[in-house]
Amino acid sequence: MLKKVFASAVFGVEASTITVEVNVDKGVGYHLVGLPDNAIKESNFRIAAALQNNGYRIPGKKIIINMSPADLRKEGSAYDLTLAIGILASTNQIKAENLDKYLIMGELSLDGSLQPIKGALPIAVKAREEGFKGFILPIQNAKEAAIVDNLEVYGIENIKQVINYFDKGEPLEQTIINTREEFEKSLDFPEFDFSDVKGQESIKRCMEIAAAGGHNVILIGPPGAGKTMLAKRLPSILPPMTLHEALETTKIHSVVGRVKDSGLMAQRPFRSPHHTISNVALVGGGSYPQPGEISMSHNGVLFLDELPEFKREVLEVMRQPLEDREVTISRAKFTVTYPSSFMLVASMNPSPSGYFNDSDSPVTSSPAEMQRYLSKVSGPLLDRIDIHIEVTPVPFDKLSDERKGETSVEIRKRVTKAREIQTLRFKDSDKVHYNAQMNVKQIRKHCVLDEASKLLLKTAMERLNLSARAYDRILKVSRTIADLEGVEIVNGSHISEAIQYRSLDREGWLE
Repeated sequence: MLKKVFASAVFGVEASTITVEVNVDKGVGYHLVGLPDNAIKESNFRIAAALQNNGYRIPGKKIIINMSPADLRKEGSAYDLTLAIGILASTNQIKAENLDKYLIMGELSLDGSLQPIKGALPIAVKAREEGFKGFILPIQNAKEAAIVDNLEVYGIENIKQVINYFDKGEPLEQTIINTREEFEKSLDFPEFDFSDVKGQESIKRCMEIAAAGGHNVILIGPPGAGKTMLAKRLPSILPPMTLHEALETTKIHSVVGRVKDSGLMAQRPFRSPHHTISNVALVGGGSYPQPGEISMSHNGVLFLDELPEFKREVLEVMRQPLEDREVTISRAKFTVTYPSSFMLVASMNPSPSGYFNDSDSPVTSSPAEMQRYLSKVSGPLLDRIDIHIEVTPVPFDKLSDERKGETSVEIRKRVTKAREIQTLRFKDSDKVHYNAQMNVKQIRKHCVLDEASKLLLKTAMERLNLSARAYDRILKVSRTIADLEGVEIVNGSHISEAIQYRSLDREGWLE
């Protein structure tokens, strides 16, 4: 007898429906076709043990299972439950009149209990699009899938519950989540707050500008100056995620199985990979492509501590995603695209010793050593970083000051107001949402300078030996400074402040 059960495969952050056809006939054998990987091929052992431990069995007949479409590669152990229910239905061990109305997925343990799967959210989205009535999956993934409305989601603990549902009509408990309510409940502030930062007022100002315009930042300073501490607090002043952004971010984390119990990610991600990371781990890829750290940072912050310690080829592969806000991974038979719209925050010492030009330090580096150290970071990568911040150690009198600084909540209000101005400004653009994303045409349109401002910028470019690539970056940052003040016209004060944030473009910076 032939029976069809439905599952799903995830490619990138999108899912495709898989039809599992189970045919039982005279003879002996178990044949699984349709490009399954080794994890799926081994499923017959898990299924056999799970069924036996729950009072059922795989009959000694010829069983042919086709996973359609047959030219699409399937991977992972999430098809165990799908195959098991298909075998029971095709051998008449259970009634299964409504199998075509449900998507069924889950990894089986030998006792029949279910283990969580990856990609529950994109699978649920696809199930709703395809018109399925419900989605049956492990209880650990139920909240994640229940984010999708107009789809019945049933989280189960054991295969016996599914069998009893189809065979005896015993009801399953539906998981229901108010997505909007769950989202608003999760909008708490991160544990790190700018009020904990002693001194560093000028640096906090830089971080506020970066957050307001979505600008990439590099922090340059000696060890212990507070670079990592400041970077960790950046998410606390970024505008709250919209529900659309939260769903996008949750989708990516769902694909790699890293969604927390709440089901919906309402906090902007902060990723801080070690400098030994590989190309694939950073940008994504592999035999079966998975999102990398830059996609896991989507709508959040990617922090690269000690930037020159990263392998140069690893940093270079990040250039295209920084520009396009997405990364495309191509294989012989398919191509997947992962979103990667993130803020890059990098930190570095000014020299190998970390104490260049510090007369109090016992260890110093020569200008030649420092030049070799800085050259590990390429010009094209620095070209994509709008703000360069010099971080200096905090003096003792400020460190010992008991007074609290300005809180992240207060800074975040100003940042959010500036972002609202930019949202209105770019309302007709699909690809540009904040100042850092402006192209040359938009810079010329929204950063119009008067003659005095032009003269100031020209003088700064000549006297400070600023590189040509600094010009557009200065205009973008000055536009953000003006937005923070709530003014439409970029003036000389905005330009002069923005010029300060291009340290690494100054040819005399090493002297």
